[in-house]
Amino acid sequence: MTQTRRRVLVAGATGYVGRHIIARLHEENFLVRAVVRDMKRATRPGRFGAPALDGLVDEWVLAPDGLDDVRDTTMDGVDHVISTLGVTRQKADPWDIDFLVNLRYLELAEQARVSSFLYVGVMNAARGTSAVSRAKHAFMTALTRSPVPAQIVNPSGYFSDLTEIYDLARRGVALGLGDGDVVLTPIHGADLADFCVTRLDAGRGTWDVGGPEALTYRDIVLRAFAAAGRKPRYMSVPRPVATAAVWTADRISPRTGSLTRFFLEGMETDSVGSLYGTHTLSEYFASLSR
Repeated sequence: MTQTRRRVLVAGATGYVGRHIIARLHEENFLVRAVVRDMKRATRPGRFGAPALDGLVDEWVLAPDGLDDVRDTTMDGVDHVISTLGVTRQKADPWDIDFLVNLRYLELAEQARVSSFLYVGVMNAARGTSAVSRAKHAFMTALTRSPVPAQIVNPSGYFSDLTEIYDLARRGVALGLGDGDVVLTPIHGADLADFCVTRLDAGRGTWDVGGPEALTYRDIVLRAFAAAGRKPRYMSVPRPVATAAVWTADRISPRTGSLTRFFLEGMETDSVGSLYGTHTLSEYFASLSR
């Protein structure tokens, strides 16, 4: 007797984590429905080594204009929802994407009575002051109050985000707040994807997760210099200078100010999740040097 494949809708399918999640779902023989804004972009390889989605997706949903294109039929026949949807460097308001679009998917999931809604958030969102953190926290709050079983996975940070540190090391100097003693557990997209997919049958829950290593910011910088083959040079940025940078960014645009605040807060707050996975940051940096 043929077993019915469970259908998983993935929002944020063309992002770094979304692509890895779809690849993992495909390996596990789920039926994948991917929401994308651009089919051509989706079928090409993503940034930072994320896979192309060509051949991994069973059903495509086009939503080029975000909220206005989320149709009532998007959730038809769906068993589970995974959303990695969120603003990082895109020219969009976090409240529009991180909160409102995710909330629309949640409303449809409630109507369809799906088995679970897994959201990839971020650690320490409740304490963040940026629009990004506030929007994510607002949606996580709404999700936990939903009748749909909520599954919230909060990574410490992605390897892809640390590519900029490698790029600075390659140029000969890396910047950081203070002594660089903040502790992080960054995680590779493939390891985070594996963790998320294994949660689908776990019921309600919230998990803070990281990669296999707990590292200080300075540890991360040293690994970047080693991979780049350069002598380590760490430049400490005083807190008043960082505050001035946020003030300046706020006056460029609300979006620039929010993202600056979001990333700076991540550099001054410990973000340590349960250690998980096999990919190390040194291996990732080494792949960038090839």
